[in-house]
Amino acid sequence: MTLEWRHVIVHAADPAGLGQWWADALGWVVVHSSADEFAICPAPDRLPGLEFVRLDEPRKAKSRLHLDFVPDDQEAEVARLVAHGAQRVDIGQGEQSWVVLADPEGNEFCVLARRRQEATA
Repeated sequence: MTLEWRHVIVHAADPAGLGQWWADALGWVVVHSSADEFAICPAPDRLPGLEFVRLDEPRKAKSRLHLDFVPDDQEAEVARLVAHGAQRVDIGQGEQSWVVLADPEGNEFCVLARRRQEATA
């Protein structure tokens, strides 16, 4: 038996709005859209993707799952994402090499700094 990882599911009050925000932030394409679901992928035939599914109840606590991203330039990417509507958030991380941001619906994600071996490879 084999499993194919298709999507990470993100519950959202506004699946299309949040999904389009992430599509723009990541430069991904929309592969499905309906009243209750909105899916994006790096390319039409490339997985895994993110699928935003309507959930009308409010978020109750810190996310138990979040995404980490490693840009070429952490400072520039954080500035770009904040200008795009992300917010810096403090989830108790203290002083770290990564920056915690939240999307427009409050889902946390991290923008990491490149590791030394990644930067020199």
